[in-house]
Amino acid sequence: MTQAATVPVLDLSTCDKEPIRTPGSIQPHGFLLTLAPDLAVLQASGNVGDWTGVAARDAVGQPLAAVIGAAAAQRIAPELAADLGPRPYYAGTITTANGHHFDVLAHEWDGVIIAEFEAVDRAEAADFRHLYPLIGDFLLKVNDATGIEALASLACQHIRSVTGFGRVLVYQFDADGHGHVTAEARDERYHSYMGQHFPASDIPAQARELYKLSRIRLIQDATYVPAPLVPALNPVTGRPNDLSFAALRSVSPVHLQYMRNMNTLASMSVSLMVKGKLWGLISCHNEEPIPIAFEKRTACEQLGQILALCIESREDAADLQFRLEVRRTMVSMLAGLTQGSDFVENLVNVFPDLLRFARASGAAIMVDGRVLTYGDTPEEDDVRALVDWLTLHDHGDVFHTDKLSAQYPPAERLTRNASGLLAMPISRIHKHYLLWFRPEWVHTIEWAGNPHAKAAATGAVSGAPPTQLSPRTSFDAWRETIHGTSQPWHQGEVEMALEFRTALLGIALERAEQMAELAEELGRANKELEAFSYSVSHDLRAPLRHIVGFADLLLESAGSEDAQQRQRFLKNIKEAARLAGKLVDDLLSFSQMGRASLRPTTVDMNDLVASCLDKLALETRGRNIEWNIGTLPEAWADPTFLHLALFNLLANAVKFTGQRDPAVIRVSAEDHPHETVFHVADNGAGFNMEYVHKLFGVFQRLHRMEDFQGTGIGLANVRRIVERHNGRVWADSVQGEGATFSFALPKQDASH
Repeated sequence: MTQAATVPVLDLSTCDKEPIRTPGSIQPHGFLLTLAPDLAVLQASGNVGDWTGVAARDAVGQPLAAVIGAAAAQRIAPELAADLGPRPYYAGTITTANGHHFDVLAHEWDGVIIAEFEAVDRAEAADFRHLYPLIGDFLLKVNDATGIEALASLACQHIRSVTGFGRVLVYQFDADGHGHVTAEARDERYHSYMGQHFPASDIPAQARELYKLSRIRLIQDATYVPAPLVPALNPVTGRPNDLSFAALRSVSPVHLQYMRNMNTLASMSVSLMVKGKLWGLISCHNEEPIPIAFEKRTACEQLGQILALCIESREDAADLQFRLEVRRTMVSMLAGLTQGSDFVENLVNVFPDLLRFARASGAAIMVDGRVLTYGDTPEEDDVRALVDWLTLHDHGDVFHTDKLSAQYPPAERLTRNASGLLAMPISRIHKHYLLWFRPEWVHTIEWAGNPHAKAAATGAVSGAPPTQLSPRTSFDAWRETIHGTSQPWHQGEVEMALEFRTALLGIALERAEQMAELAEELGRANKELEAFSYSVSHDLRAPLRHIVGFADLLLESAGSEDAQQRQRFLKNIKEAARLAGKLVDDLLSFSQMGRASLRPTTVDMNDLVASCLDKLALETRGRNIEWNIGTLPEAWADPTFLHLALFNLLANAVKFTGQRDPAVIRVSAEDHPHETVFHVADNGAGFNMEYVHKLFGVFQRLHRMEDFQGTGIGLANVRRIVERHNGRVWADSVQGEGATFSFALPKQDASH
């Protein structure tokens, strides 16, 4: 391990507060003017006199032509008067009155036109032909590159060939802002940084933000002396100029010292923006100052944009493939979770899939105070304590970390098998949790210099500020072994875990609804059973008493010669036995309604009614009944069950019109879009609508048995048959005037 030299440590946290967007000066390999809309000079860089012969103080307030010459001003005036955006625009190449050649870049920002004049050796316009072979050759080779590292290496080679930099590398940022060199192209004389890491403090947060705005930055000579703006404040805003987009913008003295410590006197950076975020940089280094003309920089910027698009495409493809694999595992788990009735037992059965789903080494479930584990997990007491902590701190729907001990200190002793944790509650009310554990991942990071030893030379007087900032005095490889962390959780795993949690809650909710429905059904069944028990005992008791009573009378009259009396006793015994048998038959029929399978088909209701009337012929013999049967549509139902329901309704109508002469019974239908409604109406005794809710219950009678005999099961059978067809049944009546019984059956399309 190579350690940095022992020098006083300097807190460089103030680097993050440096005014890097408003440095008040520029790099002197060109000059800068800020202009009013009429192209009058508002400000000039202090070195303008070195290039044009007109001192900065004298240039301010003059027309542009007075500074660069009439011909040069005329050449670029139309471009400067055009609609300019915030990014530098190539306005043309000019020759000033004193014979210097400049590429002119212009943009409008901070209330002024910012015109930059970069010195060049040629009088001709910039030649953008560099752009086409560079981009074309790169695009031809893109499909041959097997991965992002290969693409990045290809880009490094192309940019180095165009610019001549001694070393070009691609530098990727991680979630913490640290950089990692993933590709490199260099002259053999240059030190390699391939695979090494750079701490986030090397590029402070505000510098990274500026890289997002200004996609390319050149430092031609790290030993330059900045040229200040005259006057120092922007006359439009009254504040220092925002030079965020200026190509000549001066850079932080800290960064210049950083470059010199790195033995780099020229550098260029191209931002790699992926999905709106700074993915990394193409960073170019040279040990000697080197000018890079605007057209070459443009070519490099375009190549950087194409590389960023390729990175996005490859990352999206890899991410999609990863998510598909995770989703396959999740679907397999969910299928297993719906097999049995015991939710927890189902979870236990898919434990192997749970590990594969999260690429974990262990998993645990805590439900109803029970802890169930699989794989390499902490002890049960540790799992309970961890769940207590998770519950107390309410980490939301999903909690994940690759360094548990940093947030939960007791996990220091659990690092072997629980350095990483992915956890989620599977109940909003109870302390039910599902947890995945990842073991410690001991690994070594190779830094480009010791990131913990930033130093500076101090002033001669004790307590004086440092005279020279020194971000790093050594870039020799420095190895650091990382303990206490696991492999990081992939964003796809976290998102899929959220989706899995939603699915789990859905399954649990469905089970809860099923249990609630079952409890409701059981409650209803219990009520029916109570009524059933009472009614069966009541209704069977009467005919059995008749049988016993008349049998006793028959025995007592055994010696009597009155044959007619014995005949009457036997007839009563027979009638009572028939009634008891009918009750038992109806009970058996009712119980079968809930078990027998339906075999629905198209039923001709006209034929069905005719069949029922034939069956009722014996009961209606001698009666004066007017049957009004309408034209009935077909129904989609089980014909056997529907026949029983309709027969019960017609038999009821016959029974309750027994005291009418004539009895009028009507059968009609209504056709609706999704269902067909059938009505059976009569002019019989009717019933009191206050008790309509009892009408379809088992053994619920609204009339005395002495008035209208029956078992009280017929209408209960009707309701059960219709409801098993997903239909509905109801009744209306005016007591003493008749009743209408109706049922609706869904049509075939509506029932599927």
